[in-house]
Amino acid sequence: MTPVRATPDRVAELQSRISQMQSRTLNTKLIPTHPAIGQLLPGGGLQQGTVYSIDKSMMLLMTLLAAPSAAGSWCAIIGVPEFGIEAAARFGVDLERLVLVPHPGDQWLAVTAAIADVVDVVVARAPTRASDSAVSRLASRLRQRKSTLLMMGSWPQSEAMLSLGESRWHGIGAGHGHLAAREVTVTVTSKSAARPRSARLWLPDSSENVRVYRDHETPKPALTVLPELTVLPELVSLPHRVSA
Repeated sequence: MTPVRATPDRVAELQSRISQMQSRTLNTKLIPTHPAIGQLLPGGGLQQGTVYSIDKSMMLLMTLLAAPSAAGSWCAIIGVPEFGIEAAARFGVDLERLVLVPHPGDQWLAVTAAIADVVDVVVARAPTRASDSAVSRLASRLRQRKSTLLMMGSWPQSEAMLSLGESRWHGIGAGHGHLAAREVTVTVTSKSAARPRSARLWLPDSSENVRVYRDHETPKPALTVLPELTVLPELVSLPHRVSA
């Protein structure tokens, strides 16, 4: 798959090609996502025409995209060059319906709005602060086109912020071993809820599945608590060999 360069002609061509290849037949206001995360979201899933903020985790993002992608929705990733398509495929994202615009440049907001016209779920990261009027125009366009926007980082007018709390990796012994599973707390802070909602999840478990963590589960191998890392949590694949 060749990433798209964000020139006006290329964006227009991309809109035309996607329109020819898909039919926007969604007739509901709710886009399903992983049930372990959907239980924390207002309404139980991602609302069409709405913006959500995601805090730092690429694994969390891919988990959110997997269910819509598998159900036939087109997804686009704008301004996130480190997004790994191999990892996305392992999380269940259909690469045949994935659009990559890694470097949109100064026109990132116009590119995001244009792509949202023809794509169901759009992921973007803002390199610069947008004006209040630009934010409002984008929100209006999303509602009109019934597209859902997932912003990496905080964003005005977000319906909810999804963030990771305590994170523990399983599988590291006394200086050596394999990263086998990751246990995290996912918290959703919504403007429509009185208080944040949290759940403990495997992201992923030893079988590379995302699911709810259950208190009776016994970690195997023994658990070692690691500090929050900037590289290891977002590795492309598991397991990996780690040596002290």
